[in-house]
Amino acid sequence: MANRLPAVVIDNGTGYTKMGYAGNTEPQFIIPSAIAIKETASVGDTNQKRLGKGVEDLDFFIGDEAINLPSYATKWPIRHGIIEDWDLMERFYEQAIFKYLRAEPEDHYFLLTEPPLNTPENREYTAEIMFESFNIPGLYIAVQAVLALTASWTSRQVGDRTLTGTVIDSGDGVTHVIPVAEGYVIGSCIKHIPIAGRDITYFIQQLLREREVGIPPEQSLETAKAIKERFSYVCPDVAKEFAKYDSDPGKWLKKYEGINAVTKNQFSVDVGYERFLGPEIFFHPEFSNPDFESPISEVVDDVIQNCPIDVRRGLYKNIVLSGGSTMFRDFGRKIQRDVKRIVDARLKVSEDLSAGRIKPKPIDVNVVSHHMQRYAVWFGGSMLASTPEFYQVCHTKADYDEYGPSICRHNPVFGVMA
Repeated sequence: MANRLPAVVIDNGTGYTKMGYAGNTEPQFIIPSAIAIKETASVGDTNQKRLGKGVEDLDFFIGDEAINLPSYATKWPIRHGIIEDWDLMERFYEQAIFKYLRAEPEDHYFLLTEPPLNTPENREYTAEIMFESFNIPGLYIAVQAVLALTASWTSRQVGDRTLTGTVIDSGDGVTHVIPVAEGYVIGSCIKHIPIAGRDITYFIQQLLREREVGIPPEQSLETAKAIKERFSYVCPDVAKEFAKYDSDPGKWLKKYEGINAVTKNQFSVDVGYERFLGPEIFFHPEFSNPDFESPISEVVDDVIQNCPIDVRRGLYKNIVLSGGSTMFRDFGRKIQRDVKRIVDARLKVSEDLSAGRIKPKPIDVNVVSHHMQRYAVWFGGSMLASTPEFYQVCHTKADYDEYGPSICRHNPVFGVMA
């Protein structure tokens, strides 16, 4: 046990894959979950062609290298967090392990992540690839929401560590609100919000396009993304914020300087209302998506109200943020304020209905922000995979050889590590 090499932690997301070794605080590599392959137009079975003949089988690229390759087809094997193309995923893992992490898979235990409501068959496929193709000694598949909860332990005392809470996980492609009770996800109460980092970027791009001139059109998306990451924040009240900008524009307007990739000339962009309007679409989704109108705080409240009554207080008390799109300044504070308002209004109604005879006990609403938010899932995995307990709950190669891939259908939840 003592001389074992650290486990490998790989967190596959729709937009980006984070990978590294257990025990580190940040992933070693963050690459887009894309793979570029050579596609031929000849007739025949696609799978046969993909397997290639000899060396051609190795002719593919992943991550940043895969994007913008002219003669290759770029594919994204993961949609909405769930793996769709297993052939490509196997090759993705292959380069991730050998080329990026430079690991010998037979020497490391692996911790992989999965979205909530992932199907048991998908776990079996993953186990098959990992044990058959890479011959790894042990595998554990963890639910992303539970890892995000463990990552939030960095901001609290040991006695307060709990695996009950509501996780708001917002990445590049999709936002989920996931209730977790004692380490188990309450699957029937999960809600999706069709607004995430990409939508904010598109929305800011749209605002800039309508107002600003001089942005090279082919760079408008990356300009919007840079502005979002550098200048955006969440404001308490949109109307007041507009007034604040109008009364003293010099104080609030920012300048973004960029270089035109083609002409190499500098261009500058005035960044105004975009700073607070971008992230505001979480709270006023109708700004960018006419089909969806529930603000994120209402969705969080709905999710918790749908859960069994005995865990609701715990879920309100521990709302945890995870993913890059929750990194905006004051994001957690605004959610906490709005959810608290909804909860207090409900308690007030029940008190009024009883004509003041029943005084409901106030409900504690707490949104936990911590400095590991951006890689919360990966960091949670890194923490868990560096404990001795991890090696006891892993599915081993010996078990796999004896019983087959069905062993990975169930991954026991860790005890709370004190």
